[in-house]
Amino acid sequence: MLILPAIDLRGGNCVRLVKGDFKQETIYSEHPEEIALRWEGEGAEFLHVVDLDGALAGEPQNMDAIKRILQAVTIPVEVGGGIRSMESIDRLLSIGVSRVILGSVAVHKEELVQEACSSYGNRIVVGIDAKKGIVATDGWEKSGGISAVELAKKLGAFGLETIIYTDISRDGTLSGVNVTETAHLARSSGIKVIASGGVKSISDIEKLKKRECDGIIGVIVGKSIYEGTLSLTEAIAASR
Repeated sequence: MLILPAIDLRGGNCVRLVKGDFKQETIYSEHPEEIALRWEGEGAEFLHVVDLDGALAGEPQNMDAIKRILQAVTIPVEVGGGIRSMESIDRLLSIGVSRVILGSVAVHKEELVQEACSSYGNRIVVGIDAKKGIVATDGWEKSGGISAVELAKKLGAFGLETIIYTDISRDGTLSGVNVTETAHLARSSGIKVIASGGVKSISDIEKLKKRECDGIIGVIVGKSIYEGTLSLTEAIAASR
């Protein structure tokens, strides 16, 4: 099971939000590339980067910071946040991003997901963010009016292989990951799922690891490794 440290970008800085609330922001570093190097040094095999400004603007905004991260590390990097056109996808993949994460667009513009999957295959991932099993879109401001399982099945028909599932009610709260909901999504859709939101400690990693058979292939760790409630090296060891 893959452990993906998260680097959230806002105004060029590495930050964390609580439940996606832009008013509840902590700045961890003005040099995201140094954070990326630190996580690589601690054994990370893949980085998860989110352009928070991009999520609100509808197109990538932190390109300089993303480029600096790509130049700093040798491990693969996936990027999400406001990627809503083939142009944005092409641009990110052309500068060395390994995987692109599509978000709200999967609800609003299904044809883009179809085109992206057909052009780039497993380099396309969709982030499904949900509250009580219902998809939320547009920086978590709106309800998508469809269940996470329904959306996942629909995307699977387009050839999508991997989903990142975030339980918004737990994101940035350190309240424990929603293992049941995540495993249910993987099992019901038949698509591989990376868990996200609420990871606090080694016990979360161990619980997810036990559900690998359901199709959980990874977990994104954010606030826990920045606040020190979880050691990245220990998490990686527990995931093996």
